[in-house]
Amino acid sequence: MSWLKRLSQVPVKHPLAFGVGVSTVKTSASDLLVQVAVEKKDLKSVDWSRNAAFATFGCIYLGGVQYAIYVPLFSRLFPNAARFAAKPIREKLNDSKGLLALAGQVFLDQFVHHPLMYFPAFYATRELVMNERPDLTKAMMLYKDNMSEDLAALWKVWVPSTVLNFAFMPMWARVPWVAGTSLIWTCILSAMRGGDVSHKQDLESPFPTGVTLTLLREGLDEMFACPVESDNSTAHVCILGSGPDRVGHVAKMARVISDAGGNVTHSKMIRLGQEFDIMMHVSVDHDKRGALIDRLQHSDDLKLLNIRASSLRRRKTGSYKNTVVGLKIHVVGKDKPGMLATISEAIAQRGLSIEDVTTEIRRGRTSKRDFVVTADVVATEMLEREHLDSILAEFQSLKDDLDLSVVDIRVHMGDSPAELS
Repeated sequence: MSWLKRLSQVPVKHPLAFGVGVSTVKTSASDLLVQVAVEKKDLKSVDWSRNAAFATFGCIYLGGVQYAIYVPLFSRLFPNAARFAAKPIREKLNDSKGLLALAGQVFLDQFVHHPLMYFPAFYATRELVMNERPDLTKAMMLYKDNMSEDLAALWKVWVPSTVLNFAFMPMWARVPWVAGTSLIWTCILSAMRGGDVSHKQDLESPFPTGVTLTLLREGLDEMFACPVESDNSTAHVCILGSGPDRVGHVAKMARVISDAGGNVTHSKMIRLGQEFDIMMHVSVDHDKRGALIDRLQHSDDLKLLNIRASSLRRRKTGSYKNTVVGLKIHVVGKDKPGMLATISEAIAQRGLSIEDVTTEIRRGRTSKRDFVVTADVVATEMLEREHLDSILAEFQSLKDDLDLSVVDIRVHMGDSPAELS
């Protein structure tokens, strides 16, 4: 058993080498996990040069730089840190100076080190590794745009973890603790995302960004729920109405529909200046469809809305191919003429069909007028990885051309979140 004892002393006697080794292996394993579990590559297709680049970042920064901060630097700034970590919990709670030093270490790590050193280094590394034409200025601007969201997400996970680390871990174990926690975090995200290609790069981070806390769990069934296509047992009616705005329009219309046996599913109702406009889908028993339409068109309460109603029918079987890929596209940018035209043209040129699109004007943080587009689009042919990557590249180009502040694309395939084949 002497060899086990000698082995257990390696981290204590060689803490820097041990921390660097663990961080290197962890970062390489995280990237391999992302490529295999998220991007759905087999081992023959793994990008080993990319893996080596991330492993190098793990070796130099996560292993070397973090060790220099957590051990030599913090040992000088907080001389009693190691003794405090070794104390029993009861003694810790009674050690006011030790608790103050613990708070100081957490503050410097989470509110100085990560915002000013780690995130810039990570964004730069990711830009160099993941893009054929890296632009470090753009990477730093992206970090600037994401900073508040990234840091909020970071602190939710890592402030508690860092408190445990600095309060209980011996000095040699601080870097391995960070490596182990971040590997577990990457495993959880990879399992829950299962192929969220629009944010695959963010899974490379050992620390959560704002994106990684928004987990994608829906497939096509949840994304495109069209009752006209899915429900054969009832009739389907499209109702349109437009007239001068008055209090009670929605309530009166909903009451007429309900009393006639109808059920409102999808609807959009909005006031535009002095006009109030309505569009809705209503399902109703086949034998009640005629009576529903008659009551809507002849109701005294709804005369001002000029109600128009028409029956909706399913697409003819065999005339259309089944949807196999769906994209949920959300973009935000400073309002200017032509934005919807440019975005919809980019969608059409890629052979994608818009199922649903909404636009709105929203006041931004600096009171500027933001134009917001949210579109659900579909494809009837399986998209290969190169095609998906080109779509993402197209919208990245649009982000620059249209000065968009947000471009978010979620890809869905079949009954599960999207994967790149």
